[in-house]
Amino acid sequence: MDPMTFSIIRHRLFRIVDEAVITLKHVSGSAITNEGHDLMVSLYGADGSLLMGGVGFLHHLTSAAEACKAVIRKFGDRIGEGDVYLLNDPYTAALHTSDIYLVAPIHYDGKLVAWSACFVHVYDIGAMNPGGFSPQSIDIFTEGFSSPGIKIVDKGEMVQDVVDTILNMVRSPEMVMLDLRSMIACNNVARERMQSLIAKYGPETVNEAGAELIRQSEELLRARLLELPDGSWQSRQYLDVQGETATVRLTMTKKGDRLIFDFTGSSPQSRHSINCTYWAALGGLFAPLFPLLCYDITWNEGVIRLIEMIAPEGSVVNCTRPAPVSVATVGAIQSVNNAACATIGKMLAASDKYREQATAVWHANHFAIFKFGRNQKGGQSIGILTETFAGAGGASAFADGVDIGGEVPNPISRMANVETVEASFPIRYLFRKRMADSGGPGRWRGGTGGELAIVPHKAPDGGLHYVISGKGDRHPMSDGLAGGLPGGPNAYLWAKSGEAAAAGDDGRLPGGAQAVSWGVFPLMGEDALYVRWNGGGGYGDPLDRDPENVAKDVVGALVSADAARDIYGVVLSEQGVVDTAATDALRGSMKAERMAGEAA
Repeated sequence: MDPMTFSIIRHRLFRIVDEAVITLKHVSGSAITNEGHDLMVSLYGADGSLLMGGVGFLHHLTSAAEACKAVIRKFGDRIGEGDVYLLNDPYTAALHTSDIYLVAPIHYDGKLVAWSACFVHVYDIGAMNPGGFSPQSIDIFTEGFSSPGIKIVDKGEMVQDVVDTILNMVRSPEMVMLDLRSMIACNNVARERMQSLIAKYGPETVNEAGAELIRQSEELLRARLLELPDGSWQSRQYLDVQGETATVRLTMTKKGDRLIFDFTGSSPQSRHSINCTYWAALGGLFAPLFPLLCYDITWNEGVIRLIEMIAPEGSVVNCTRPAPVSVATVGAIQSVNNAACATIGKMLAASDKYREQATAVWHANHFAIFKFGRNQKGGQSIGILTETFAGAGGASAFADGVDIGGEVPNPISRMANVETVEASFPIRYLFRKRMADSGGPGRWRGGTGGELAIVPHKAPDGGLHYVISGKGDRHPMSDGLAGGLPGGPNAYLWAKSGEAAAAGDDGRLPGGAQAVSWGVFPLMGEDALYVRWNGGGGYGDPLDRDPENVAKDVVGALVSADAARDIYGVVLSEQGVVDTAATDALRGSMKAERMAGEAA
């Protein structure tokens, strides 16, 4: 088709998604949405195939496509103009019950021509534990309301009895309704802008432009894959829940113009809610693939066609109903995208042309801490500590990772301001800062994670409670690359003001500290909750790092003097100046010890 017309339509499709995202954020009243950007908006073809992937958590691009297809299969010729459908069943398409998809058909002259789809993590879903992550659940039936597809807007009118039924099952119906209205508004904007685009250029031209976009994406990714070396690369990720460790194993094979992700050997599905379903695992591997291999390619069905996933049924990455999955997004799904990021990074590092685009694993262990209780105004509040979206950048082949640098699967993730959280919950921050020694050591250092501590403040009930879940704190998960070391692991401490501090306890916290990582806990009186989150992985041998860069990190409190000496082999004077001779000698002895160990 005419290149100028194609370019204009392509640009308009991008802008439609952007405007819909802005609408979603402006209508939502939830910090996890408008501050943390735990959202996604995309456009799909009339058959539900991905047409234009949007920003936000990229795990949802392929899952929302399946949600559209599930609605098409279920409702068929009953799909009408102005309808909106809700789907949040993980065994149909969703990642977990808290991530509600609203999918809406787009008609022109009475004919179905496209779909828009969006999601947010709703304020509450009625699971055993408030907020949606439900570590105490033993099956899908205790993880809140779920639907394989239900109409909530019929020809532009709210289906009030259905909506009332949903709101009757959640803890904060007003906020959940606001979540739903924000997504309806988002889809309305996408529909109106698509109809305007089609009215200007005609349905045949817009459809041809969409087909050309998909063809181009497939062609561009195929050409890139053909430039990369054939081979197989492996990665392992670990999930630790109450002393039980599950493993996600991945072998990624690149052959010609195909990429195969094989999770054979992963642990059987868990009794804990860290499992994920097939569609969730598929989204988990595409989440890093889109930005790492398709950074200059439109994210659509053309990319998907060249990728194959093998995930054994009954495993932690393809569980069977009714296994619990509410912690999937920060459990098995994130382990899948970490493993995919690691293997893609290894493949890129093996290429002369693409080596500088290789990256170590970024923020690899979300911490899912939901607070709930009466706030300082007497109302009920439920919300996540959005610092989990702050992340940490993995190092690359030419630069350090970005401190508190976000994450690969969500290009627009961020954390809320301290003041936003303190205005909504009866808490006060003792501190929030970058965490020394959290970035993975390497020739190029991984970006640092952070640390925080909160205490109750002006709480009418003396405090509040929190739900904590995730992948535990036992294993470092932000893998390094090309000899780089992993970022430091997470840590969670319940500091009890009435207990004497032991030797080695953090003097910034009140009283003795107890490690916690899974379940529901109180934050009352003068107790504190301390959280440390992981840094990004390092790239290259730490003993090859420029000593002056190590000295700067020590001065900036990003690396301790002990780590500078013991890991990087850099000797500093009391003034922080590099002792070149002593450093050369120490690094020589450390390398000799390595060689002796390998020989033994």
